[in-house]
Amino acid sequence: MQSKPSIVFAHGIWADGSCFQKLIPTLRAEGHEVMAAQYGLDTLKGDVDATIRTFGRVSGPIVLVGHSYGGTVITHAGVDPRVAALVYIAALGPDETETSQGQQDKFPKTDVFKYVEVADGRVWMRPDGVACFAGDLSPEEQGVVYATHFAPALDLFTQKHDGIAWRSKPSWSIVATEDRTVHPDLERFAAKRMGATTVELKSSHVPMLSHPKQVNSATPAAELGTRGGDLGGELSPLGSATPRRTVFRGVGFPMDGGAIFWPAKSVITPIAWRKLTQRLTQSHIALEEKPEGSTGYD
Repeated sequence: MQSKPSIVFAHGIWADGSCFQKLIPTLRAEGHEVMAAQYGLDTLKGDVDATIRTFGRVSGPIVLVGHSYGGTVITHAGVDPRVAALVYIAALGPDETETSQGQQDKFPKTDVFKYVEVADGRVWMRPDGVACFAGDLSPEEQGVVYATHFAPALDLFTQKHDGIAWRSKPSWSIVATEDRTVHPDLERFAAKRMGATTVELKSSHVPMLSHPKQVNSATPAAELGTRGGDLGGELSPLGSATPRRTVFRGVGFPMDGGAIFWPAKSVITPIAWRKLTQRLTQSHIALEEKPEGSTGYD
């Protein structure tokens, strides 16, 4: 059995797997196998299937990480038994009856959609929309984001797929509080519904590019999801009660009641990291059933 879980990334629209480029070197240096799925944004089924194929290129158990529309992808692909835990980064997280579009329609429309146009059956972001997508990056980085953005099929967000992984597997969520692409309240709602341990970062829609250290600190913490619990003490089993929602807001200090307020520049220490990976290795992927939630978004 490998000593550390593998990490598989699933990207959103207007992006590809390279959007995780600032996370991958650190994870690899820590001893994780890492792959970023690449898919065409033509159909939801095709994107889910491509992600599942990527699982075959790493050893399990897998922490599956989705950004934006990638949250929809991991929600469905994550039912695969090789997946131990889910991480949502500024992401959608639909339930069985929802599409990505249906979930978005439940919240105010975000600014980025003022700056899109449809051509050749795809939805393109205009140059002036990049500030809504990645406004906390440098002008040079924003230029790269625009030059490499990958347009989805026009009907992609109206498509459905079977399987809701967050109903049976532990989840972590990173909410981007300055997001102008996926509404932050949608991200909070989805996280609360799935009982996710939640991190809030003052970030645009792309915290993995603007705050890679904080995102990487949260991502491996999903290893705890194989049994539940928080960063500090003993792991608490899932299933008997609704999972505790641990919130990291990027400011402050530890407080009572199980909520941990994580300093914005903190990272998981090597000792804590080893404890997390040892716990996952010991429990492998023996998952316990989570209580069902209410409803969701995509």
